[in-house]
Amino acid sequence: MAAPLDHYTGQTACEDSRSPLRDFLRTETGSAAVLVAAALGALLWANAAPAAYASFWDARLSVVIGAHGLSLPLREWVNSGLMALFFFVVGLEARREFDMGELRDRRRLALPLAAGVSGMLVPVAVYLLVNAGQASARGWGAAMSTDTAFALGMLAVLGRRLPSGLRIFILTITVVDDFLALGVIAVVYSEQVEVPALLVAVAVFGVVLLVRGLGVRRGVVYALLALVGWVALLESGVDPVVIGLAMGLLTYAYPAAREDLEHATGLFRRFREQPTPELERSVRAGLASAISPNDRLQGLFHPWTSYVVVPLFALANTGIPLDAEQFRRASTSPVTLGILLAFVLGKPLGIVGASALTHVLSRGRLRPPVGWGAVTAGGTLAGTGFTVSLLIATLAFDGTQLENAKIGILSALVGTFLTSWLVTGAVAILPPGLRQRALLGDAETITDLVVPVDPDRDHIRGPRHAPVTVVEYGDYECPYCGQAEPVVRELLGDFGDVRYVWRHLPLTDVHVHAEPAAEAAEAAAAQGRYWDMHDLLLSHQGALRLDHLRQYAARIGLNVERFDRDLRSHRGAARIAEDVESADLSGVAGTPTFFVNGRRHHGAYDIGSLSAAVRAARERAAVGAR
Repeated sequence: MAAPLDHYTGQTACEDSRSPLRDFLRTETGSAAVLVAAALGALLWANAAPAAYASFWDARLSVVIGAHGLSLPLREWVNSGLMALFFFVVGLEARREFDMGELRDRRRLALPLAAGVSGMLVPVAVYLLVNAGQASARGWGAAMSTDTAFALGMLAVLGRRLPSGLRIFILTITVVDDFLALGVIAVVYSEQVEVPALLVAVAVFGVVLLVRGLGVRRGVVYALLALVGWVALLESGVDPVVIGLAMGLLTYAYPAAREDLEHATGLFRRFREQPTPELERSVRAGLASAISPNDRLQGLFHPWTSYVVVPLFALANTGIPLDAEQFRRASTSPVTLGILLAFVLGKPLGIVGASALTHVLSRGRLRPPVGWGAVTAGGTLAGTGFTVSLLIATLAFDGTQLENAKIGILSALVGTFLTSWLVTGAVAILPPGLRQRALLGDAETITDLVVPVDPDRDHIRGPRHAPVTVVEYGDYECPYCGQAEPVVRELLGDFGDVRYVWRHLPLTDVHVHAEPAAEAAEAAAAQGRYWDMHDLLLSHQGALRLDHLRQYAARIGLNVERFDRDLRSHRGAARIAEDVESADLSGVAGTPTFFVNGRRHHGAYDIGSLSAAVRAARERAAVGAR
């Protein structure tokens, strides 16, 4: 038996139940604190020792290979080099959402796409209005882009009562935001373009597409091509961070298939019997092929970009001298005021306005995934411009104007926090029914459970027509299903309006007794005692041999001869095969896997996490019933 879980985190030997999206959000949220610390450190450094700060980041670092080399200031290595990794991770997450997340239903892309575009155009218009007729108008790009880490960090602080769908809505908008911002950088803020070098970069990207089409999976090949493309873009005058986003968008994401996991299990067994270097390489290759390149690369690079790259970027770019004269100059600077108003007012107006207009023009067919109160809160939270705004500011300005732009960006963070606090507070004081509608809305949710629950077929505990249904795909020999069982019991005890469904998913490649145990449960069901047998099997997972199953049948008062005949004839095999097929259709690869009202529950399956999912589903069901 495997080691016990720590607080039922869901990271099990049967399945890693963590959601890549939830991991992404947790890392972004946690990194916001590190980002704030880096920005404050830069301000302290620049004011305590301004000469040392400037000389450090202006120092040149050279990389020479043979007769060729690059020599860039440290700040440029961070802004153009390390930040390419940041945009690579953004591209990875965007691709994952397209392949596996909310945006796999392409119809759901239209509204956040419109909101994202409008959430950039309106702030730009506000900035240009404030800077009309002045040379500072060319810095309009610094007033348009949301910082994902700060936006999600503020959401974690201010929006604990806001629906989880708002995080996905904000994330989608920021992906659109970053993609368009990189286009602006490449077209508007790049230096004079050297066409031969740009053609080399385009040719390299063509080679990447060719290699990808041929099915090459060696990461080193893509890394070398990306490096050549980065150098070519740098030489061309186009900001090379573009290559990061492009490579991320090309990286497939897909759920782990049960067949691939079974294949990996077989490889490991062969290695266990004969631990040779050849088999060790086969095992590693088999494990790698079961996980999508997108997930593996996110796991590798996202913590580094969140906790190292972006904070380094903040440390290199937010250091400005702050004194009374600087604040006085900034308070009347059109650059500072334009950026501040663009983020605090322009962002929410653009996002909420475009969402409402899209909803009206589509005659209600296109709806935000959350209520309008949550959309408004998301619009204010999207006013947290930092990373890309600072990047564009360093390209568009220098000297005093650059310092004014940085003060505007930092001031906008404070202004955004205050407006977001006001909006979330206003939503919180609404009457309960109105508050739930303002938060949850009436949009249809994506159903992950392909085969719906049938009360006349499925094994159900609780009211047959309850507003909330929890489905578990389980394996009677899986220790984590056994550890989840008391959590399920507590859940049913706490909520009287929840029905619970067990569906079989015996992992026969790792649990030799799982299939007979499932058949024993079905044999008990034929005599009307399914749940009695179910409970015994999960409480005696280490004793599931045939003689044990007969003992359990006698203990719960079954006709043992009939029970034996049903087991020998595999009477329940067809029913179990149907459950397994439904699991495959829903992308279930391991156990336990839970669905709450048809939506897959990602993350921990402790009582707190499952209770929160049930409460959210119940509230949404109540809003839909009104």
